[in-house]
Amino acid sequence: MKGDASLFAAIDLGSNAFRMMIGQSVRRNQQFVIQEVKTLREPVRLAEGLQGGALDELALDRGWQALARFGKKLRGFESCRVRAVATSAVREAENAQLFLANAERHLGFRIDVISGQEEAHLVYAGVAHTLPGAESQRLVVDIGGGSTELILGRGTQPLMTESIAIGSGTFGSRYFHGGRITAQALLEAERVASLQFEKVARRYRALGWQETIGSSGTARMLAKVLKANGLNDDGQSGITYGGLLRLSLRLLEVGHVKQLKLAGLQTHRLSILPGGLVVMLAAFKVFGISHMTPSEPGLRFGVMHGLMSQH
Repeated sequence: MKGDASLFAAIDLGSNAFRMMIGQSVRRNQQFVIQEVKTLREPVRLAEGLQGGALDELALDRGWQALARFGKKLRGFESCRVRAVATSAVREAENAQLFLANAERHLGFRIDVISGQEEAHLVYAGVAHTLPGAESQRLVVDIGGGSTELILGRGTQPLMTESIAIGSGTFGSRYFHGGRITAQALLEAERVASLQFEKVARRYRALGWQETIGSSGTARMLAKVLKANGLNDDGQSGITYGGLLRLSLRLLEVGHVKQLKLAGLQTHRLSILPGGLVVMLAAFKVFGISHMTPSEPGLRFGVMHGLMSQH
């Protein structure tokens, strides 16, 4: 696979996890679509290492090691076929330059620190590429480790984008330190997230939408947990408001993420569950969402789509 001239690679240095997708462009029904060849995920938890504004040594090291492993898989790739983007945690970090200098060396390719707005556009491009043809308006909610992107669009066209500096990783470490869950922390975290969403909600509601899509690891994790534990209303798939409320009660009953006995929840996602849940609850409440469909594609697909379009 190394250096195969038909392959592209998209790397997403997220605040919870670093992901790399290697893919190719294949022709299907008269159009080109992205076919995944290999996907790698490293639970780096950068956002957790943002102590006092700078990334701590452990977070820096976890990031560098993950990128060194990615770099090995990319040997022989031309630089025009690889794009790596860094999001919220690197945008916020005071020592971002120190991180990036070594990160690029380990990966072997340039890393672009993208703005929240560009992140929103790339997320929407990824979703639109795989769910095409919809003439109805859709709201895409992308809850990352350090920021949440909100995109209202129709077809392939984003109509309104926002990036808000709240995420599952930052909220997890701020309100549920060490994995402890209290009713007070849940309420306070949801209140703070709701205030942030309220700032933009009116403009979105004025345009309206017919379907809501969750395009992040947080949305996929929540949908999986709700389904596996039968927490949604009437066995529905995806994410429902009732399901999120039942899940919060489960968290409160045990008081600590380590005590959680939930089917479909991977251990490496435990620490981001409470933070992701409260941000999602706030989004459902403020935007009046009753049901959300999770989408695998998001930022990585958008980056990959951009690379392929240039070719």
